[in-house]
Amino acid sequence: MNASRVERVLPMRVGLIGTGYAAKLRAEALKAEPRAELVAIAGRTPARTQEFSHTYGAIACASWQDLLMLPDLDLVVISTVNQDHGAIAHAALTAQKHVIVEYPLSLDVAEAQALLDLATTQNKLLHVEHIELLGGVHQALRTTLPRIGSVFYARYATLKPEHPAPQRWSYHTQTFGFPLMGALSRLHRLVDLFGEVDTVACSAHFEKTSDFYYSTCLCTAHLQFRNGVMAEVTYGKGEALWQAERKFEVQGEQGALVFAGEQGTLINADGVEALEVGGRRGLFAKDTTMVLDFLTLGNPLYVTPEASLYTLKVADAARRAAEEGQRLRIGD
Repeated sequence: MNASRVERVLPMRVGLIGTGYAAKLRAEALKAEPRAELVAIAGRTPARTQEFSHTYGAIACASWQDLLMLPDLDLVVISTVNQDHGAIAHAALTAQKHVIVEYPLSLDVAEAQALLDLATTQNKLLHVEHIELLGGVHQALRTTLPRIGSVFYARYATLKPEHPAPQRWSYHTQTFGFPLMGALSRLHRLVDLFGEVDTVACSAHFEKTSDFYYSTCLCTAHLQFRNGVMAEVTYGKGEALWQAERKFEVQGEQGALVFAGEQGTLINADGVEALEVGGRRGLFAKDTTMVLDFLTLGNPLYVTPEASLYTLKVADAARRAAEEGQRLRIGD
């Protein structure tokens, strides 16, 4: 979208699709923003949608299709299951709405590319949320990175034991998608820091409870970046995991950065230094504010849909590498 052609009529009327955790945070951000009016909400179950809509003083729509038929919406926020992101974004853009969608934009790379093209044709904003880039850990890492010299290795691991594993959409092979596509932020943080990927290898393990649900998933991808950095990304959740972990480490020729949870440490020849790390609260509100700043003032956003699409291509290559048991070159 051309940033010089911004919206001037306020407040912007917003429709929200989803009633889960991300939708709740997005609804709270919208209600606190004087430049936006949360008009309508659509969810997957009628009772939950009615309750959620009542909380935020919005119209409860029977379906996302019904929501998009409302004639006076300016902006649609998509905070529902990953499988539906692409179809809803396509319908919203076709209906001449600006779109915010939580990552991933789609579980299909070709569909995601088509959505970027459609947004350009319609001259509408298509913003793929990546609040991990706004978080304290990523900001501290980016700021401190020059102090460790030339980087040669990075590792990012997030493991979440759940006993028992919930039978919900995030444990469903179709609604969540391949784990590193559904949890795209795990790869996106590395791509944001180190640029283009040359090759990727990946292993994936699932403990299935049915044809579509699993009780455990564990994926590890090995990335070779074009600038020479080697990186390892591990993502897992479920009841066959027994030790939680959230750790990001980067090794450089002059030192190392280690972030365990929200605690950051710089290690070099001078010793060990604790790093100041901001929190994770309020990131959906910050993202919402930045979108409205773009639409009303023309201010630049912190991430582009093209960047998200590139990481989606890397994640899809990881999926294929796991299925085929071989290392793939990005673009093959």
